[in-house]
This record gives sequence, structure tokens and C-alpha cells, in this order.
Amino acid sequence: MPLAPLILGPNQPRQFYRGGARIAAFRGITLASDYLPEDWVGSVTELFGRPGAGLTVLEDGTTLRSAIAADPAGYLGPAHAERFGSDLALLVKLLDTGERLLVHFHPPRPFAAAHLHSCHGKTEAWVVTQMTADAADASAGHVYVGFREDTDPAVVRGWVDAQDKAALLGALNKVPVAPGDACLVPAGVPHAVGAGVTVVEVQEPTDFSILLEWEGYAVNGLEAGHLGLGYPLALEALDYSGWDRDRLAGLLGGRAEPHGRAEPGGRAEPCGRAEPGPVGLLPPQADEFFRVERILPRALPLTLAPQVAVLIVLDGRGRLVSEAGALPVGRGATLFVPYGAGTVRLEGDLHVLRCMPPAP
Repeated sequence: MPLAPLILGPNQPRQFYRGGARIAAFRGITLASDYLPEDWVGSVTELFGRPGAGLTVLEDGTTLRSAIAADPAGYLGPAHAERFGSDLALLVKLLDTGERLLVHFHPPRPFAAAHLHSCHGKTEAWVVTQMTADAADASAGHVYVGFREDTDPAVVRGWVDAQDKAALLGALNKVPVAPGDACLVPAGVPHAVGAGVTVVEVQEPTDFSILLEWEGYAVNGLEAGHLGLGYPLALEALDYSGWDRDRLAGLLGGRAEPHGRAEPGGRAEPCGRAEPGPVGLLPPQADEFFRVERILPRALPLTLAPQVAVLIVLDGRGRLVSEAGALPVGRGATLFVPYGAGTVRLEGDLHVLRCMPPAP
């Protein structure tokens, strides 16, 4: 019997930074707190140090993680299950910054294996979906990625100890972004997201974050900023190398369309033409970690081969048709499509991001 695609409700564990208003508007829900800036979609990952928090819970009360564990081949596909077992090997989030996200980084796989007992680090990527301008906040409309030049570890440690926010932020590349932009952020690279930016974030399935700044945020970095490793060891995972213009350009993915124009409500109005069919948004080096495709309305109806995926419906209305039936979907919907749903078909005028784990 085929497995049915699953519509997923909001899954917003409390965080230490403000945001979430645009997620609430996107989903058509009421924002319950100013500290719900992330929606963990199709998550089999727990927050670091908070057992159970972050896991997607299905309508019957079971977690998606336990459902996959009971039938890895059905949910993930035989080839994926042979390589990864019951590990989805993917975490997808909606992330919306009500204030600038602090400067931080994530450990790469070798460091995570050696010190955190994990085969996954936390390489991630952003696809910008909405923008809200704020002339009073210099970070608005920007992301910060990588040191601009090679940086002395002792200098960085001094900035962290002194909580010299200006020095930390000033040492990073400040990159303007607009709806439709995509950016890969390799593990180890310091980064931040400016205020008023909403992204779909895909990443390795961990919650490993090392904080370089925390002053002014609802977190004590001296206690919670180093994954319990202490800063002398945690900072060994940081990439101190410089990312010049050419090197940084290699992290930027192509778009299925030119930049949209930010409307007053924060939505982007697509402009220009793009090839029909799914379009990959990330540079090739992302493929070993995850894949993201954009599907525009002009590509529909579109038939997709069996593939485990998380779908984010950015706009429009339509249906997802599978052997289990036709599922009406529209803007703000998030879905988990198991491999066992078989061939599926998207119909209507949907604008969709299709997020997938690495190919088996």
C-alpha cells in the first residue's frame, strides 16, 4: 500500500533570538511569541541539549523519526536506506529574523565525528524568500558570510572574549540579498543573517552551533555557546581563512528567475523568464549534503519520480496527486513526501521549493 504525502503543521521550538512574524503570516497562523523565528519542517532532529524538542509530530501523535525508523525503505527509498539506514540526512527550516542573527558557525564533519559523536556536521544553505526593509538597521537586506581576509585565531578569540560585536561583524563579508537568492554556507564558515530576512534553510540534520557573539541576546554564550566543549576546543572548528570576491562567488547558487521585487507585505513578485521544470538552486559542492530545486507555475502540471522530499509551497494554489489521492495545497503549506508515495504530480499554479537529501 502506498504511503501518503503528509501535510506538516508548524513546529517552532523557542529560540534565543527574535523573529517569526513573516512565518506566521506565510502560514496564516498567530505568532505566539517573539522568540519563534524557526519552523523545523519534516524534522527528525532534536535541539542540542533539549531532548524531544524540534522533532516533527504527526497527526497520530507519533514522531516522523519513529515512523521512518519503522519503515526506512518505505519512507526514504531502498537505495537511501542502504546508504544511510533510517537517517533522513536532511533538516529543513523556515527562518525569519526579527533581529540580526548573531555571528556564529557550525562544525564540519571531521570535527563532529571526533568531538560530538556524529557523522554529520552542519553545512547549510539559504534560499531567500521574503524581505522587509528597515532603514534603521544596517544589517537589513544582507547576510554575512566568511572572513574577508585571513584572520589570526588569537585576534578572533580576543573579539569573542571581549564580545566586540563591531569587530566580529566588520570582519565578515556583507552580502546584499533579495528574494530568489541562494547561498551555500560550508561548515566552519562564520556567518550571520541580517534583520528582516526570511529564508528556507536546508542543512545537515544537527543542531550544532558555536556562538562568536551573544551579548544582547537571550543566551549566555559562556555556558551554552560552545557545545559543552569549551571555547579553546570549539574554536578549532572555525574557518579563519579569507573569502575574497571570487571565492565567495562560488557559494552563490543560480536562480530559476531574476531577482523579484519586494512588495510591501514582503512577498517577491517574480519577473523575467526561466526554463520550465525543476531548477537546481545550489552550487555543485552542495550535492554531497543536500539538494534544492525551484518549481515554478509554468512548469505545471509536473510529474516527479519517487523521491523522499520536503516541499515548501511559496505561492499559488493547486494539488499534489499521488496513488493515495489528491491533496489540495496552497501558499504556506509544507509537506513531507515519502519515497513510498511513488510517482507524484503537481498541478495548479504552485511555486514550490523541493528540498532533498543527498543522492544515495
